[in-house]
Amino acid sequence: MSDGRTGGGAANTGAAYRTRSEELELLRDLIAIDSVNPALVPGGAGESRIADAVVAWLSPRGFECRRLETTPGRPSIVAIARGTGGGRSLMLNGHLDTVSLASYDGDGLAPVVRDGRLHGRGAYDMKSGLAAMMVAAAGAHGTPHRGDVVLALVADEEHASLGTEDVLEHVVTDGAVVVEPTGLDLVTSHRGFAWATVTVHGRAAHGSRPDLGVDAIAKAGRLLTAIDDLGARLAAGTRHPLLGTGSMHAGTITGGAEPSSYPGSCTVTIERRTIPGEDHLTFERELRGILDELARTDAAFTADLAITTHRGTFEAGVASEVAAAVGASFGEVTGREPARRGEPFWTDCALLAAAGIDTIMFGVDGGGAHAADEWVDLDSLIVVTATLERTIARYVG
Repeated sequence: MSDGRTGGGAANTGAAYRTRSEELELLRDLIAIDSVNPALVPGGAGESRIADAVVAWLSPRGFECRRLETTPGRPSIVAIARGTGGGRSLMLNGHLDTVSLASYDGDGLAPVVRDGRLHGRGAYDMKSGLAAMMVAAAGAHGTPHRGDVVLALVADEEHASLGTEDVLEHVVTDGAVVVEPTGLDLVTSHRGFAWATVTVHGRAAHGSRPDLGVDAIAKAGRLLTAIDDLGARLAAGTRHPLLGTGSMHAGTITGGAEPSSYPGSCTVTIERRTIPGEDHLTFERELRGILDELARTDAAFTADLAITTHRGTFEAGVASEVAAAVGASFGEVTGREPARRGEPFWTDCALLAAAGIDTIMFGVDGGGAHAADEWVDLDSLIVVTATLERTIARYVG
């Protein structure tokens, strides 16, 4: 096949095609642009240069591009290929930012192809997804279509998801595919999370005066034991068919001033990973139950609780038409059905689904996200591009 994107699957796409592919050349160009998230790495380049680059690529291909920059220096791009009318709208969502270059072994901005893989910072997470969705949307826009095709190329996914939140203030579509790497699997659910801070109060005193002091760190030890016990109960509890159980753990603990003093306070941060049916309110009830029981059994135990951050779970409906469209398109390209599974971590899928958008996640195969060697399998890049192009045509009409 001359274009490598008309079926037959990744196994039938050869190295000669890969060196000519539009998505590979675009991916090289995107990796070469520093887009390290400055919220993760002070002084990081941010998304401005790569936002300019995607606009320069998409505009001459018929996309109306709008720059959203609620946070200065942190732009997201909404690019729309208008339909003729009467069809459903579909968003392809991907993030422009990457994690640190310093943690990469070598020059993360100099992509290298080796043994059917492309190596570089962002190759897997997720500039390969950006390249696939841009090429697929441009290809689909070359044929008349009824519904609008929307590309959301967003800032800050690696930190606080400011970009997708910004996009949803301006555009909501019928369906969405988040093109994060999934190993060519169809991801239809993921866990949520919540963080809490518990400050356990003691009474500061000289270490020689136990009659005056209350050891906040020792009191926090009882809290840590209770957290561990609850984590064990969660692990043995109700299981989601794709996500397993929720979990809880203590993340950090700080307290005390020096060895010769009783600590007046001790602060523990706690993380709860949630499954559908659980949320930050579930977490708050669990922690308040622990604190109330500790106070009931120990008159000297006092503590304050604050839920500091929370993100919801995600689960596509069993009748998801986007999932059906991706599955059928993937079958045409590869001759097989995609595996359906959940992810243990949080993604922007939850934000899109909460806005009423029929959402799934589907993307490339590879490895090394946030690691010293990051790479994408180039056959999978071709499969994802082909699948997305067919999905657009099938869904928007």
